[in-house]
Amino acid sequence: MSTAIHHDVVIVGGGNAGISVAARLRRAGVDDIGLIEPSERHFYQPLWTLVGGGCASAKSTFRPEAGVIPKGVAWIKDNADDIDPNERLVHTRSGAQVSYDHLVVAPGIQLDWDKVDGLPEALVTKDVSSNYSFDLAPRTWRNIAALRRGRAIFTMPSGPIKCAGAPQKIAYLAADYWRREGVLDAIEIVLVLPTPGMFGVPVFSQELERVVERYGINVRFSSEVTSIAADQRRVTVTDNTSKTTEDLGYDLLHVVPPQSAPDWLKQTPMAADVPQGWVEVGKHSMQHVRYPEVFSLGDACSTPNSKTGAAIRKQAPVLVENLIAARKGRTGSASYGGYASCPLTTARDKMLLAEFDYTMQPAPSIPLIDTTHERRDMWLLKKYGLPALYWNAILSGRA
Repeated sequence: MSTAIHHDVVIVGGGNAGISVAARLRRAGVDDIGLIEPSERHFYQPLWTLVGGGCASAKSTFRPEAGVIPKGVAWIKDNADDIDPNERLVHTRSGAQVSYDHLVVAPGIQLDWDKVDGLPEALVTKDVSSNYSFDLAPRTWRNIAALRRGRAIFTMPSGPIKCAGAPQKIAYLAADYWRREGVLDAIEIVLVLPTPGMFGVPVFSQELERVVERYGINVRFSSEVTSIAADQRRVTVTDNTSKTTEDLGYDLLHVVPPQSAPDWLKQTPMAADVPQGWVEVGKHSMQHVRYPEVFSLGDACSTPNSKTGAAIRKQAPVLVENLIAARKGRTGSASYGGYASCPLTTARDKMLLAEFDYTMQPAPSIPLIDTTHERRDMWLLKKYGLPALYWNAILSGRA
């Protein structure tokens, strides 16, 4: 028998987006909130790059989910399985039906490991890893620390992914380690990017070009790894422009899978008519384009900007202000300008903070500091400042 539950506001997803919105709503006086999230642990995923680079421990990246859910929010410990916006119902895997007056859809992103031929099989071999998995990030560091000669390949898929700089960051952390160990000259580093340049904003792209030149990294632009033969330790790299292929052997392979909205969400009326199935929202209002009582933010929504925690931090207050207006029968006026940032670790003590918005122009947020170049203080921000901000202020709705 199904269980019927009702809350004024239901939030699907207990990650960065869901928790920060829940906290902001509670601070605004909303007292009937249900949050649907199955996980026991809450991860600060931006640190997984540093785990893979040997600069942070895996255990430092998570805390109990129960400890980050705001006081007064009802935790529905279950998986969302379907949304019927006409009936205003969320169906869960256990059979519960959760009705709502307003809904926030923030289930995060799905890692499509099976979309690259041979990738699932490759991930069980010791030479292949991915910082996009908590379980695999420590293997990345073991592989980097063990390699003394050969070829290391770092991949990035086409299409939107969470933290689009992460595929590059680990390559730079590895290269700097090998340089310090005196073995960089014996290692060929290949970085496979689907884009025609290093970064979509010219000033940051130019800085990354200098980083790549410093380490002697071979970049395959407009290309993707389309298949992996783990038994032979070889990948096929396809040039998306010429459609030509290249067969490369590897001694170390770091892969980033294609990504999309969760499969169950793609099948709902929430989704935009695109292969990735994002929740279709107004890019400024964070409100669904067809269902005004529905809002979305974070990695699963359709806003045309980088899927980063920094984007969520700017989306959350806009969403909450507009949702509260909707609860009062008004149209909210808060507007999200597309801000996102990508903290690009370029060495084991330097970082480039790429900040930009919908205009794809630099959008610096730190006064008096030029963040268009590598800086040591930005590394300290990445390793210590941002995690502290996340756990202590973002998740509590204060930042």
